Amino acid sequence: MGLVDEAAAVRERAYAPYSGFRVGAAIRAESGRVHLGVNVENAAYPEGTCAEAGAIAAMVAAGDARILEVAVIADAPRPVPPCGGCRQKLAEFAAPEARVTLATTQGARFETTVGALLPGAFLASDMEA
Repeated sequence: MGLVDEAAAVRERAYAPYSGFRVGAAIRAESGRVHLGVNVENAAYPEGTCAEAGAIAAMVAAGDARILEVAVIADAPRPVPPCGGCRQKLAEFAAPEARVTLATTQGARFETTVGALLPGAFLASDMEA
């Protein structure tokens, strides 16, 4: 099963009772393992979490620390990119050249990289004295 297929399968378990906008994310870590996430909404609307953040949390909880590849899928007219916060989270764990595949449930795909999604990312090295 490809990474987009994994994201599509987990997307079905997203918790989106308010917006109905379900998102699935799959991350392939440096270890080769795949970690999945879905968006989880909350009645206190800003307190929900994004699918990408959930997949990153699952990756870290499993003991992985580096992202090689990401896939994100949603039922939208175009492939939907991660929000700004998730772009920064991806940049924390992935090299700028890490591949990102954005997909729709209708089959459209857009290939990009973490660096292209977040040029000029704030990095840990920016805090070095």
